[in-house]
Amino acid sequence: MKRRALLRASLALGAPAAGAQATRPSTAQPNVQVLAERLAMPGLARERGLRLYLPPSYATKPARRYPVIYLHDAQNLFDDATAFAGEWGVDETLNALARDTGFEAIVVGIDHGDALRIQEMLPWPHAQFKTAEGAAYVDFIARTVKPWIDARYRTRHDAANTAIGGASIGGSISHYALLRHPTVFGRAAIFSPSYWSMPEFFEQVQREPAPATARLFIHIGEAEVEQMREPTQRMHALLQRQPAAALLRVAPGARHHEAAWRAAFEPGVRWLFEIG
Repeated sequence: MKRRALLRASLALGAPAAGAQATRPSTAQPNVQVLAERLAMPGLARERGLRLYLPPSYATKPARRYPVIYLHDAQNLFDDATAFAGEWGVDETLNALARDTGFEAIVVGIDHGDALRIQEMLPWPHAQFKTAEGAAYVDFIARTVKPWIDARYRTRHDAANTAIGGASIGGSISHYALLRHPTVFGRAAIFSPSYWSMPEFFEQVQREPAPATARLFIHIGEAEVEQMREPTQRMHALLQRQPAAALLRVAPGARHHEAAWRAAFEPGVRWLFEIG
């Protein structure tokens, strides 16, 4: 029973809270937009919306191209009105980073699938969740979303300038996406990943190491339960024996919560893109 409760807690974070959108004002910055066009998800018989952050200089520097960060659970990234338990502040963080360091990036947020979120982000079936659509979901991002974005916005197309990230099951699916599409994603921001529920993941990482050019930022909260922390530390130890650069950040006092991932987002971006 304890494992079942942990699974639901660690995988289901990010599902919308009933009534939340009607009771909180919007906090999204002016350079964030909800795109009108919804993209078909091949093999999944559904569509998905995107939320886009454009850097402060995008409108004034028409010759400049930008790295891109693809993030899951877009409802939680920019706007408290749509967030499950507080937004990540991705727009405020990157606006400040642009001002302080000159680093700028486009962010593409992929809306989560509400009741379908867990099965979309599971790479392998679980005893409690028989349907696993993780492969089709990351293929959608790599083969549909990214080409669509690259055709319409001034992106840097190469893997070194393309990151993917998320939290909880969104963290582990980001790691999976980097392994499945290593020529597409060269950076992964992995916050509080749900490795513990995916024993197959360790086997895949051993069989298919990430390229030496890849960078993986892994965050875990010191106050998260041992069942979350131990597999994350074990995965990092495995990655340390492989060519890719992998950093484990254990955040003192941090829990499995949106506020912890908001605090970890800037350090993650700085490390992934080697910002001083």
